[in-house]
Amino acid sequence: MRPMLATHTETVPCGPEWAHEVKWDGMRVLADARGGGLTLTSRTERDVTSSFPELVPLADLFDDMLLDGEVVALVDGRPSFGALAERMHIADPRRAARAAVARPVTFVVFDVLRLLGQDLTAQPWSARRALLEQLELEGPRWQVPATHDDGELLLAATAEQGLEGIVSKRRTAPYLPGRRSPDWLKRPHRDTVSVVVGGWRPETGSARLGSVLVGQRGAQGWEFVGRVGSGLAGRAGAGLLTRLHPLERADSPFVTQVPREDATGTTWVDPQVVIDVASLGRSSGGRLRQPSYQRLRADLTATDLEGSDG
Repeated sequence: MRPMLATHTETVPCGPEWAHEVKWDGMRVLADARGGGLTLTSRTERDVTSSFPELVPLADLFDDMLLDGEVVALVDGRPSFGALAERMHIADPRRAARAAVARPVTFVVFDVLRLLGQDLTAQPWSARRALLEQLELEGPRWQVPATHDDGELLLAATAEQGLEGIVSKRRTAPYLPGRRSPDWLKRPHRDTVSVVVGGWRPETGSARLGSVLVGQRGAQGWEFVGRVGSGLAGRAGAGLLTRLHPLERADSPFVTQVPREDATGTTWVDPQVVIDVASLGRSSGGRLRQPSYQRLRADLTATDLEGSDG
């Protein structure tokens, strides 16, 4: 099963039909407890059980239970995706056991999808939430955070505390596995940076712009910081592509190596076009996290970005 996904919103919904939660800067995971065993599955349906051995005792709570939540790594009381990234890809059991002691994670539970053989996904969020609270899942490495009635107040509080943002959920909504639904709305706090475009890739099966490869100035030249696809649909992508066509070149303009999965199918361009990109900060590898295109910066040139962080 794939988890239900939220739709981005700029406006926080209000009214009694909505509940609001903190948006955690972590890794989305489904925790499936059956017959004394636990399986942790990522959003892409990858088995990540071996990476987080400190969560295995969840299997002792109920004989049959499926939970939805986020695995987070807390640093000074706040979630740190950089710290979590050090744990996410550990497959060796001995390394994972040492990491679980040195930097344990916490499973933040926000939904229950199955309990004792009963599929709960068709039930409204309010019923699932009430049941989740009755389960009393507070433990050393897992917790059920509170929900809130005032979304705007929660948004302001999360900004003040340096948290990722909020998720608003319609109380009557069923759980739709693998679907991105307007019944769940996410409003993250994002940083905006100016970056230079060094290449572009078409949409699958189309000549339209699908994504751009972007960089920022480093000590030796333009350093690749990520691939941006979100926000480029329609006129935004078409207008940007018109500017990129005359700049095509044979090789990559980046001094850092571009991963094969990003470079494949890319048309390289001279690094002259500057755009603004919103993101959730940087990964431990220096890439922009969940970047989205905001605007073309016709008022900036690549020279304007030299010696700055954008």
